[in-house]
Amino acid sequence: MTERKPEGVIASHTRAAALVAAALLGGCSLIPAYERPAAPVPQTFGTGQPAAAPDLPAAAETLPDWQSYFPDPALHALVEAALANNRDLRLALARVEEARALAGVARADRFPTLAAQADGSRTRTPADLSSTGTARTSSRYDANLGITAFELDFWGRVAALSDAARAQYLASDEAAQSFRVSLIGDVVSTAYQFAALAEQSRLADETLKTRAESLDLIRKRFDAGLASQLDVLAAESLVETVRAQAADLARQRAQAENALRLLVGATDTVPTASVLAPLSELTPGLPSDVLLRRPDVRAAEQRLIASNANIGAARAAFFPRIALTGEFGTASSALSGLFGSGSTAWLFQPVLSLPLFDAGRNQANLEVAQARKVQAVADYEKTLQQAFREVADALSARTTYRDQLTAQEANLRTQEARLERVQARERAGLSSYLEVLDASRDAFGAQQAVVTTRLQLQSARIALYKALGGGA
Repeated sequence: MTERKPEGVIASHTRAAALVAAALLGGCSLIPAYERPAAPVPQTFGTGQPAAAPDLPAAAETLPDWQSYFPDPALHALVEAALANNRDLRLALARVEEARALAGVARADRFPTLAAQADGSRTRTPADLSSTGTARTSSRYDANLGITAFELDFWGRVAALSDAARAQYLASDEAAQSFRVSLIGDVVSTAYQFAALAEQSRLADETLKTRAESLDLIRKRFDAGLASQLDVLAAESLVETVRAQAADLARQRAQAENALRLLVGATDTVPTASVLAPLSELTPGLPSDVLLRRPDVRAAEQRLIASNANIGAARAAFFPRIALTGEFGTASSALSGLFGSGSTAWLFQPVLSLPLFDAGRNQANLEVAQARKVQAVADYEKTLQQAFREVADALSARTTYRDQLTAQEANLRTQEARLERVQARERAGLSSYLEVLDASRDAFGAQQAVVTTRLQLQSARIALYKALGGGA
């Protein structure tokens, strides 16, 4: 009966034969041809924002640097301090250096390692082990220059591993750039939040002072019989409400300063400003032009390139490997004759290895590499979709917050006019003080809403700058 070979062996040999034929026909290139996946995003951002014409430069190419986009000197000091001191950024940059060094190690495997070596030995052979029946002492001295196990990369295995390591290094560098963009945006956003809280605290303090004065006046009028106990209680309630809001704003302001100190990496009090300059508008171009220039998208593509190269390395494992070991030097039984005439010694040792049976290990490694490429494609497409969403969200927020701010400012003007008229009516005895308190409360709320909406509009502009890859 004819013995049947295991199915794993047959499949492995079949795979190897197919790969050999493909390699010979394709000029020994086992790395799949890389093609960038199509962007799985709409052609426009879908927010009523017109896209730039294809022949116009994309916004990512014309984005101002962060110093120009954030013109306030106080912001410059904060961002520069963060770029110099932030510990998370230091970690990211250290990882880049690690990936660069690993890429250098992988690249070095493509070249032979030349090493010089000198050694000597003395050996005593006992009499019962000696061919002459007497104890014998022998000496040997060597000095040579050689190459050890240098692989002739016929199938591109070592080159594929080097390409994969280089792509991983570039991905790490892009990831660090992406973190840098986020860090700049976070510092600026926190600084604007601190400035808004400072403005709100100022308004609360002014309002608290005004209402405390009104409370004193109401109490005096109550003592004179010109106001009721209800007026006094309403005035006291309004004062305590503003006092509570002022305390809450003070807490938020301290927390914003602590967050800013953490981002900046400073141990002392960070410089801040109560008012920051408004930001300019940005108009993005086509989604494909904008998104493909984001550092996180470029990092995802480099990881995809690395996984593509790893498939080539896994395919090459099915093929024979040829390793060369060679030495050239001198050898002698006496140290004095090491460099004498006739002491030349050399070694040439090529080694050919061909996998015959590995229980499917090479096939499994190839399937692992292919599965990781599928994951890398999905990660790349997901990163693109996330980038598209961030840009679209920032555009939508910028438009709606701009309209909301216009409405809030109009409402503030209305509430201030209403307060003036109610106060005039109250002084003329035509309305009660409760109406004044109600109008004062609405005016204070409108002031706070304007500051908050203005902060949200600036935050949307900062988010759009980040989403477009600004600061990289």
